[in-house]
Amino acid sequence: MTTPRRRSASGLATRLLAGQSIVLIAGALTAGIVAAIIGPPIFHDHLLRAGHQQNAPELVHIEMAYRDASLISVGIGLVISLLAAGAVTWFLARGLRRPLAQVTQAARKLSGGHYATRVPAVGSGTEFETLADAFNTMAARLEGVEDTRRRMLSDLAHELRTPIATLSAYHDGLHDGIAELGPESRVALAEQTDRLARLADDIDDVSTAQEGRLGLDPRTLPVADLLWAAHEGMRDRYAEHGVNLVIDTSFAAGLHVRADRPRMGQVLTNLLTNALRHTPGGGTVTVAAGRDRDEATITVTDNGDGMTPEQLEHAFERFYRGDTARTRDRTGSGIGLTISKAIVDAHGGSLTASSEGPGAGASFEVALPAVPG
Repeated sequence: MTTPRRRSASGLATRLLAGQSIVLIAGALTAGIVAAIIGPPIFHDHLLRAGHQQNAPELVHIEMAYRDASLISVGIGLVISLLAAGAVTWFLARGLRRPLAQVTQAARKLSGGHYATRVPAVGSGTEFETLADAFNTMAARLEGVEDTRRRMLSDLAHELRTPIATLSAYHDGLHDGIAELGPESRVALAEQTDRLARLADDIDDVSTAQEGRLGLDPRTLPVADLLWAAHEGMRDRYAEHGVNLVIDTSFAAGLHVRADRPRMGQVLTNLLTNALRHTPGGGTVTVAAGRDRDEATITVTDNGDGMTPEQLEHAFERFYRGDTARTRDRTGSGIGLTISKAIVDAHGGSLTASSEGPGAGASFEVALPAVPG
């Protein structure tokens, strides 16, 4: 059990005033001691130079007057300085207390799970504005993470519900003697079991990728080989759905990247699977290679459903899938794009998505550092 930290009973104003008072008193004492040690001999010497006798009675009174005047001056100066310090401290504490209280209150709410909490514009200087902006940025990211977590749990429950319900129904039917374990039952049970296994593998893959635990074996590869390998792996599935798969290698001549072949094959398979899910029969998906400065690019473009700005924003989040995809193909787990982005990031590249809007198709571009062949 964590022991709560003891809070200091003194406030910010008290501590500021105490600090300034210590500095002022130390300064006054230092000035007084220095004046008491150095001042009288110098003053006495000047009196002698002015014609006063060494043992003259008025000399003692003059020196006493000098000493008393010095002490009174230092004392009055100290009192005035303490009053000024108190006024300045009050003014500063008054200006700091409100923004600090706002940030503290917001932090408490945020720690309590209220991720929509934001710090209003405090208007107390650049430093506090920077602090408020940093706090609000952190809160926004935490809110996004929490939204993603909730959506992930909801989608994960959705993905598990269908195979579990099917397996449970067959189990009850077999137990009650309503259903028999025939060829059709075996196929249905195998499909649902495979679906659960595939989901578990996808979750493990995305965790491994995002945690940087991918085991890569990078080699220099022609980009054209990657495109044709992806075409061979997806050609039959595209034919079954009546979607045209076009490979454009017109700009791939002499273009090489250093990458792990199986992992990059996994990336392209995921992108082509996603494009197939969003493209109706008769549509076309094009895979093209190109060069952008020092990078080799592979672009997967379809003329299918397209994406809204919100879908583009969440395209690479775990378990996120557009509603239009669900109407045609419910086999995807919504993790493929997340895994693909993590793999490309591990190669030192980038994966981006773009779309002109619903019905205008979508494009995914993989960019990797180009290397000599």
